Amino acid sequence: MHRFTPFVCSALLAAALSASAADSHATWRDYGGGPDSSQFSSLTQITRANVAQLQVAWTYPIGENKKYFFNPVVVDDQVFVMGQGSSIVALSATTGRVNWTYQPPADTTLITNRGINYWESKDRAHRHLLFASNHALRALDARTGKLVPSFGDGGSVDLKQGLDRDPKTIALVQSTMPGRVFEDLLILGSATNQGYGSAPGDIRAFHARTGKLVWTFRTIPRPGEPGAETWPKDARANVGGANVWSEFTIDEKRGLVFAPTASAKYNFYGADRVGSNLYSDCLLALDARTGRRVWHFQMVHHDIWDYDAPTAPKLLTIRHEGKTIDVVAQVSKQGYVWVFERDTGRPIWPIEERPVPATDMPHERTSPTQPFPTNPPPFARTSFTVDDLSPHLSEADRARFQAAMLGARNEGLFTPPARGGTIQMPGNNGGANWGGAAADPRNGTLVVVSKDLPSLLKLEEKLPAETSAAARYESGFGFMIASDGLSAIKPPWTSLTVYDLNAGTIKWTIPLGDVPFLAAKGIRNTGTHYPKVGPVLTATGLIFTGTRDKKVRAFDVENGKLLWEHELEAALEGMPAMYEAGGRQYLVFCAAAQAGLTPATQEVIRGAYVAFALPAK
Repeated sequence: MHRFTPFVCSALLAAALSASAADSHATWRDYGGGPDSSQFSSLTQITRANVAQLQVAWTYPIGENKKYFFNPVVVDDQVFVMGQGSSIVALSATTGRVNWTYQPPADTTLITNRGINYWESKDRAHRHLLFASNHALRALDARTGKLVPSFGDGGSVDLKQGLDRDPKTIALVQSTMPGRVFEDLLILGSATNQGYGSAPGDIRAFHARTGKLVWTFRTIPRPGEPGAETWPKDARANVGGANVWSEFTIDEKRGLVFAPTASAKYNFYGADRVGSNLYSDCLLALDARTGRRVWHFQMVHHDIWDYDAPTAPKLLTIRHEGKTIDVVAQVSKQGYVWVFERDTGRPIWPIEERPVPATDMPHERTSPTQPFPTNPPPFARTSFTVDDLSPHLSEADRARFQAAMLGARNEGLFTPPARGGTIQMPGNNGGANWGGAAADPRNGTLVVVSKDLPSLLKLEEKLPAETSAAARYESGFGFMIASDGLSAIKPPWTSLTVYDLNAGTIKWTIPLGDVPFLAAKGIRNTGTHYPKVGPVLTATGLIFTGTRDKKVRAFDVENGKLLWEHELEAALEGMPAMYEAGGRQYLVFCAAAQAGLTPATQEVIRGAYVAFALPAK
């Protein structure tokens, strides 16, 4: 009997590893947890009953004044993070000890700083960490941290090439997001400029081993291509954007990539791009192997509000009208949840084209209607009047905001930007942002972190000698922020909302976090200010998230009850990662953001990656 024991043990181990591989939600090998961007973990060691026992298991300091929001990736008991000086570091998943460090060249000014991609060949002979820096795509050997010289042209791929523009005229194309790996492809978006003359936002797929370009989907079509009729004839040569600067989602079973595109540029005035501007502001479903369009839905026609949808689409299976349906859910800056059948793009609930206010700007032509989802209900406030001004304003601030609001156009979400000012609510930096949603793929639960941050848009004319009449205006844009750094609107400023997408209803919503100086006065439950944080949802019914008040928290997904919190030395943005190593379940946060109320606030940041686990047995 004993001579068969090693075989039995090996077989059991192989079966366990195979089961783990089959359950992509039991690992964190990709940005956001997996190709489906679910930010969901099927690990079950940490539960409602024991979450309060979480303690710091290890830390990895990254120095002072390093503002990071990097989502770690975990492979082979190594945690890959961004360290000091934008280095890429491999840490032990159980101790945080450094295994290797890649230090980019000193002239690196732009790097993928929100996450990284991992790819391996089927025989594991090639294992690449894929990232971009200084507008070039690069690959590291995940075992050594050394650049792969056979990747691309001597180790890099120039991302400014192949965009129907002179590369020398392209100022910005690289996103700080990592893109998505599917099979042997890296599917990548871009972060074009916000202004006139930006690069077009092509979606491209590169071979993950060689760096070779495999396919391109042109979000601003060439003349004669489908969608070109929604642009001026010379748009491809002159207009930019319609890019995916944020997050993709992969449906591996169907071989689909879901891509939420941004607005065309310039953001707030579109006289040089008359038309509905496909494929800007769309949820695109593309064949992940070829780039062929399968379906699309445009969520904003001729966007002049910067109303892109920066959050990854979420893949869920719901019960609707007695049927089990695979859906894709997209949350947006406007506070909307759009839900579609994955195969066809058919809306689960009706979407209505409703009349919207017309522009009064010369040369501009706004769309007479915009789409409105009738269900589920919005997760953010979609209007802002003087009755909604914050009780925490000084008298001077209150008078200033009241005068500005009474002098501005304020006719709802699609009030066109104007010379006299336009109110935006929840704002073009409000609603849901990157990393801002998680989903339980099994039961239709959708979790959204959102912020209400009203803006005031005011178009100002450029000097006529600088530009043509079709590109004459730029925005005197600003958030409506008081002298103490707080938003003009009454709290909550940040909310955590949970949906049941089977019914299309909100289960509960609560303020997320506090503003420390208000909390010190006993004013709690305001929500933190100006966050970009992402939740992680677990199979045991827990929601984990960090906030800019320097705290990490766990909530009960059923009722929003706070079950655990822990204060760190620095604020948090981005999302945590959850993984299992050495028999323990870990939760690691990147605590390296500023806690100040606005991005301009200066402070000393002592950043670190902090991993939590239950006490070792």
